[in-house]
Amino acid sequence: MSVRPTAVLLATALALTAASLTACGSGSGSDPDTVKVSFKQSTDNSVKVMDTFLADIKKQFEKENPGKKVELVPIKAPDSEYYTKVQQMLRSPKTAPDLVYEDTFLINSDITSGYLRPLDPYLAKWKDWNQFIDTAKAAAKGEDGKTYGVPDGTDTRGLWFDKGIFEKAGLPTDWQPKNWDDVLEAARTIKQKVPGVTPLNVYTGKPAGEAATMQGFQMLLYGTNEGTTDPLYDEKSKKWIAGSQGFKDALAFVETVYKEKLGPDVSDALDPNFGTRVRGELLPQGKLGINLDGSWLPQDWLEGSGHEWPEWSQKLGLAYMPTQQGQSPGKVSMSGGWTWAIPAKAANPDLAFKFIETMQTKANAQKWYIANSGIAVRKDVAADPAYVQAQPGIKFFTDLVATTHYRPAYPAYPKVSTAIQEAMEGVTTGDMSVEEAAKGYDEELKTAADGQVTEK
Repeated sequence: MSVRPTAVLLATALALTAASLTACGSGSGSDPDTVKVSFKQSTDNSVKVMDTFLADIKKQFEKENPGKKVELVPIKAPDSEYYTKVQQMLRSPKTAPDLVYEDTFLINSDITSGYLRPLDPYLAKWKDWNQFIDTAKAAAKGEDGKTYGVPDGTDTRGLWFDKGIFEKAGLPTDWQPKNWDDVLEAARTIKQKVPGVTPLNVYTGKPAGEAATMQGFQMLLYGTNEGTTDPLYDEKSKKWIAGSQGFKDALAFVETVYKEKLGPDVSDALDPNFGTRVRGELLPQGKLGINLDGSWLPQDWLEGSGHEWPEWSQKLGLAYMPTQQGQSPGKVSMSGGWTWAIPAKAANPDLAFKFIETMQTKANAQKWYIANSGIAVRKDVAADPAYVQAQPGIKFFTDLVATTHYRPAYPAYPKVSTAIQEAMEGVTTGDMSVEEAAKGYDEELKTAADGQVTEK
């Protein structure tokens, strides 16, 4: 299996996507009573969490607004391809939807490209906007101070581990590593004592896209500094950081995982759909010891998901990711999330925001957070016991918000993220040493950040 499409194949796929969307008249403005909603559809055919939620909102919206219609425009693709397809759609009024699902890491890049419409005139009249927490609002704000998206939740990350595998390996089922060495030692023990399973998964390489950068690399990098200093971007100088020892240490961890064969086979790790397999096969089938991953995993295991696994909370344990040496604050998490944004070339922006208002009532937001195992960004939902007690793991991941980090989501970030993935891939395959991969990243960074780089 090819681990990634060739440039020609990808270009062809994108052209076909654009053609099909144009053919159905998306964004053409031909029907002022129809709001077109584009969203990321799971690559796992069994997982219909978003589809089910939006179908319910569509029904509500059409009932509350007689004569108005909702057309759902799903995009089924791994993250990295989804971002590419969305950006192509946003370039033309013929293909732009009225509402689009935007990852917070990409939003500033799309704002700078002129693809999105500021929502401030709508937000000023929407009383529910006061319920959203400030950090979530900031994630959807451009450098011009305007807000371009309404967040529908956030996320945190940690270590998922299989208690059955840990028992077989003689490891504690209330495991909580204190530093990176503890994580690696547990993986080595599993490799030695429980053959036939993958000891540790750390997402890596370009095919994994932002999952490699965020679930993998940044969960390591942000554990190399003491306190809250950002090791990727210097806020004071407004420059990206090159040449850091922390960057090399994080790469060295990834290199160790794959060099010692503690992780998945490299061909599997560099499969763009590997994350789908982790959630749908490896964890439920007891084939993965430790998984460095996000808070949202249980959405794939809930009733109606196609991968129902009601006993997951008995089978899996949760541990926070420790800092490199156990230094303060002792634990690491990264947070991101998604937003609903209105394209600059949307045909029906007023109708699109009305759809957001329906989707983001307290009741509907709470239903969504629980359905997709998200972390609430509405204060009224976060304070509701029904949300906190809705499923195992919610409290664990919500508590990580206190010590979490957010990506420096400036316009250059997507290119910086790609450069990180390339460095990771180099040490994963063994084609580059840590020094070579770090040096390559520093060179790429100068181009990605238009020279706005500082040496550490």
